[in-house]
Amino acid sequence: MAQFLRASIWLFVWMFANGATLAWGAERPNFVFIYTDDQRWDALGVVQREQGEQGRFPWLESPNLDRLAADGVRFRNAFVVLGLCAPSRAAFLTGRYGHVNGVIDNHTPFPENSVTHATLLRSAGYKTGYVGKWHMGAQSGKRPGFDFSASFVGQGVYFNCPFEINGEKQATNGWVDDVSTDYALGFIENNKSNPFSLVIGYKTCHGPFTPPERHQDTYGEASARVVPNLTTPAIYRPVGGKRTGTNQVNLDSDQKMVKTNLGMFRGLRAIDENVGRILDQLDRLGLRENTVVVYSSDNGYYLGEHGLGDKRSAYEEAMRIPMIVRYPKMVSRGAIRDEMVLNIDLAPTFLELAGVEVPNDMQGKSWKPLLSGKGETTSWRKSFFYNYFLERPFGTPSVTAVRTEKAKLIKYPGHDEWTELFDLSKDPYETKNLIDDPKAKALRQELEEEYRKQIEAIQFHVPSYADENLPPDPARDSPASSKVNRWVIDLDFSHAESKNEAMVKQSKIAFGEGRDDKQAGVFDGSTFIEVTKSSVLDPSFSPFEIETMLKADKDGVVMAHGGQALGFALAIIDGKPLFGYRSAAGLKTVRGRDSVVGKWAKVTARLTVDKKLQLYVDGRLDAEVAIEELIFKNPNDGLQIGADTGSQVLEKKLGGYQGKLETIRLFMGQRAF
Repeated sequence: MAQFLRASIWLFVWMFANGATLAWGAERPNFVFIYTDDQRWDALGVVQREQGEQGRFPWLESPNLDRLAADGVRFRNAFVVLGLCAPSRAAFLTGRYGHVNGVIDNHTPFPENSVTHATLLRSAGYKTGYVGKWHMGAQSGKRPGFDFSASFVGQGVYFNCPFEINGEKQATNGWVDDVSTDYALGFIENNKSNPFSLVIGYKTCHGPFTPPERHQDTYGEASARVVPNLTTPAIYRPVGGKRTGTNQVNLDSDQKMVKTNLGMFRGLRAIDENVGRILDQLDRLGLRENTVVVYSSDNGYYLGEHGLGDKRSAYEEAMRIPMIVRYPKMVSRGAIRDEMVLNIDLAPTFLELAGVEVPNDMQGKSWKPLLSGKGETTSWRKSFFYNYFLERPFGTPSVTAVRTEKAKLIKYPGHDEWTELFDLSKDPYETKNLIDDPKAKALRQELEEEYRKQIEAIQFHVPSYADENLPPDPARDSPASSKVNRWVIDLDFSHAESKNEAMVKQSKIAFGEGRDDKQAGVFDGSTFIEVTKSSVLDPSFSPFEIETMLKADKDGVVMAHGGQALGFALAIIDGKPLFGYRSAAGLKTVRGRDSVVGKWAKVTARLTVDKKLQLYVDGRLDAEVAIEELIFKNPNDGLQIGADTGSQVLEKKLGGYQGKLETIRLFMGQRAF
């Protein structure tokens, strides 16, 4: 026994001295997964050069991503299994379809007990980090499965976005994706001696498509090339009783170029620079050879194709994504693969490369045989199933589809008349629906059978919590009504205790002298109160009232709930109180007559049951305006007192409130007077 122990110790010392490692040692690869938001598969310089005269954006530059592709493998047929932000992000993490992992829309939080590549790598000794956009509803806190997270709530904002560092809110300065990159570089530096796995989620190129100042004018007034499906409307878009595209492009017969979303591409130019920063650091730290770098996006994006913007449905522009993998130890430089790879493949790939057992219920496939070129690939997938679950109030219907290497069958549950069949080998732009073509009968039968097999293979079903299974929302023109009808926030800073149905977390609010020898809360522009999301705060289809006694020093946000899509805010702008209400119809505001800076004032903002915005100052009605539509669902962004820390409700970006508050209250419902 003693001889065996001496031999074992000698072997360990020899391995250490000669740089050898055990299976669980430092030679396990590191992982860096970088993904953008809404980046089309062809929004890469290398793809545009490859496409030549067929490329839509011949002026597009991405030198660092091209460098990544030149050093690794580029998958030319990469897809998501559901073309929407949160479901795709969950699929990347879990290796499972949304109906299995629980995330099928943008308003569902990610289940914190989920098994992901991060949880399994962490258990195997990896340091795991998540940086940047998470966007699983309004989920906040430290990201589940990660040792470190520097992330923001919901969509965040492009400039000076508040981040949560391991769940603790912290102000930042600068363009949001530059800030995310700074945190990513810090994580790599801090873990350079350990095996690590880092996910970087960029906000770009999601709307409002705001690049940093350095790229405000990049690409000048460039236009995009015309493609055949610009004038082929989506089959599910009704206009005037006919099926057509709501954003259909009208083109002259000889037109070659059209305007495009340059904000998207200007932002991507800055992303390319940040990817370069990450690659450069891996080089400096000697981590290049042993780090798997993957670059992708959560879904594609329509830029007028089929008369569409956004994503969601099953045409190529929405479901197809960029996918580049660099791993010098395994991947030949400049390799190109045409096999169909999916976002659900990322998790099993990372696990297999790390030597960690892949769970049987992961539905993706490891890319290891494709990366090495040594594995057997004849059995690689020849088709896959795609779906989108209706998400209210967006106009895209539920979609299911099967895509093979050369064709696609798209179905719209409940609308058999919209079924589409495309021969992609002859019609890559999906302009000719063959569903009723007798010559395509065999192709249709083939895809119908494959569709049936795919549904069975993934056990596809519509979850009970899908929006399409919920009772219909009230009509947009319904009168406001509420079942709450009580004060849900009642903060009185002049007393030690306040009544609050909604849980309120204070953020280091100081206290100072108020009126009549009372105390008041003092806000300096950086302090605010975060209110935990709650059903009683839901403003959808509800009248409500904000009442506050304040003494403002400067402009700033007094209360905000929601963001750039839906929400409301009470603020001081140009010294005067302003109440803004943002519905799907846009932003409506009412403004006070006089400045309230430097004096105590009672400000009351109301949305009445007959859909009027009212603003009172010291009991006097200063302004009133009717609104067209009500907020139709609980906003993703939360509620704050003294700031608007998510995407901005108001058009003008404001800082936090500066001044004193004696009281601030929120009544959900219609008060009796």
